[in-house]
Amino acid sequence: MKLAFNIAKRFLLSAKKQTIVIILGIAVGVSVQVFIGALINGLQDNLVETAIGSQPQITLSNPSDESYIDDYQNLLEPLDQNSELTHVSPSINSSGRINFDSKNENIIFKGVDFNRAEGIYNFKEKLTLANSQIPTELNEVAIGIGLKELLNVNIGDTVSFIDNTNPTNTFNLKIVGFIDFNVLNLNNSWVVSTLETSQNILTLGQNQTQTIEIQLNDPFKAETISSNILNEINDSDIQSITWIERNQDLLSGLQGQSISSLMIQIFVIISVVLGISSVLAITVLQKSKQLGILKAMGIKDKDASKIFLFEGLLLGVFGAIVGIGLGIGLLYAFDAFADTGIPITFDIGFLALSAGIAITASTIAALSPAIKSSKLSVIEVIRNG
Repeated sequence: MKLAFNIAKRFLLSAKKQTIVIILGIAVGVSVQVFIGALINGLQDNLVETAIGSQPQITLSNPSDESYIDDYQNLLEPLDQNSELTHVSPSINSSGRINFDSKNENIIFKGVDFNRAEGIYNFKEKLTLANSQIPTELNEVAIGIGLKELLNVNIGDTVSFIDNTNPTNTFNLKIVGFIDFNVLNLNNSWVVSTLETSQNILTLGQNQTQTIEIQLNDPFKAETISSNILNEINDSDIQSITWIERNQDLLSGLQGQSISSLMIQIFVIISVVLGISSVLAITVLQKSKQLGILKAMGIKDKDASKIFLFEGLLLGVFGAIVGIGLGIGLLYAFDAFADTGIPITFDIGFLALSAGIAITASTIAALSPAIKSSKLSVIEVIRNG
């Protein structure tokens, strides 16, 4: 084993230019894998964060018309203990009209537990104006910046709200903040307040909520986790809707990106295997005299084949190291000059996988030359000079 390894090193060092070219060829293949893989992963993360990062990925509700989840606090405790869930928040949505100084706008009134909902919606980060605050008291609200312009209101103003389900009652609400949701429709229609305010407007009890909104560690496991939650709750009055059901086009796009990335990497691997295999096959012919002498000196066919397997292994290791470095460099250069805004993240597992694939592919590519070298006859070498 050690003899075969040492001979493999000598064969590689005896043809340094050829060895460097092969290593660079592997490195280019690995760098393409790293670059494409990391770029598409970053793009997917960015799309997921933009599309569903600030909204629930699973929503629990009562499917019956005008029905609510009773004793919702009893559901929160087991959900809080589920390690696959990152945020769990009760929420109540209603629609109505908001009035100020003869101006009327149709709005969506959203009541939340801000301590829990902050992790989903990031309300505090989206506050605009220095004196904007998150509602903390009954009948305090924060509104989208679009509504601020439409109604021409300021902090401290009192607006009137009429809920569509209870049009005979008018509620006076104090504006304590303005929020930029980064979505025009939300900025022009959302009014957020405490859960207690929504319960009061809809004459609900403190133990009632409309929905329970959930975010996950891994959004792509939403359907499986949703099914598990429903099994644990075991309540026919509770239904679950996932972001996947609401965003089929987005999911199809993400899956298409993953498949295209995989196909690119597969073809890169095939080209690397073919290139190494053909070069090492030529090396068998170039080194036939040396192999014949070694066999005449008593080296076994098995050890002769190991020489080329070790060559493939060494080429793969050095090619992977150089390729990962080159791939990371390409990513930094792309991020610096393209300025796409796509987050570049390095997954150690992915880098290790890329290196492992390159090393395995290089070793497999050496199988054919290894078999040829093991079958090389001493007599044939002497006869052919």
